[in-house]
Amino acid sequence: MKENILDTLKNLNFTEYEAKAYLTLLEASPLTGYAVAKNSGVPRSKIYEVLDSLTIRGDILVSPGNTPQYTPVPAKELIKNRRMKADEHFEQAEILLEKFEHSANDRENIWNITGRSEIFDKVKACIISAKNRILLEIWKEDFKELEPELKQAAIRGVSVTIIAYGEIISDFANVYLHDMSDEITEEYGGRWLVISGDDSEVVAGIVSLGKDSRAAWTMHVGLVMPITEVMIHDLYLMEIMKKHREILEESFGKNLINLRHKFAIHPDYKKHYVK
Repeated sequence: MKENILDTLKNLNFTEYEAKAYLTLLEASPLTGYAVAKNSGVPRSKIYEVLDSLTIRGDILVSPGNTPQYTPVPAKELIKNRRMKADEHFEQAEILLEKFEHSANDRENIWNITGRSEIFDKVKACIISAKNRILLEIWKEDFKELEPELKQAAIRGVSVTIIAYGEIISDFANVYLHDMSDEITEEYGGRWLVISGDDSEVVAGIVSLGKDSRAAWTMHVGLVMPITEVMIHDLYLMEIMKKHREILEESFGKNLINLRHKFAIHPDYKKHYVK
């Protein structure tokens, strides 16, 4: 039983010598330092250092005089004091961590995320925190990984709009099929993912390179605003194509391919992605 009590005291941040000295004083007190060392097994060379530490911390009391004597703070009072200090530490940690989190999540920084699973973890966090609307550009190969979180967001009343590369069927989201998904995948050397949550944060990057996948997350208005607007303009174009596809394709080729070629910067219309 005594060993269990010593282990319990160690869990309360007592060292082994401190625990032995305190327990000895609980058994019989007041005691001199010599008597504490003798009864506890704490080396005499260490006992006064141990007793001073316990006194400073308020776990024991010392009487003045030529031969100081020591007595323990009662066990109930010790536990009460420890609990109060723990509560103070938790309150302080809560305040400081909240400030740190606010600082880390400020609206000025751009954070790099490496690795497919890490990117999707951040996207899921963005979905979970959204309150009003989610705009998402995603390939059909990646949609299933986010479908549960997106569905829960829709159930919460969040508007979910998806620009889909490849056929995505959803009963909870507004889905717009982007033309030429295969050609775009080849042109850019992989599948990207872009999400805008509540027009206040974005995650954007390549997600088809496994551990080498890379994305950026930010709340910086200088990036959130234009990225969100680009997604909105994609939606404008899709609505226009739905109404006037024949006329537009007569001028700009099937799926507006002539426009893509006009503004491509690569001679073979392929972006050779460099890791």
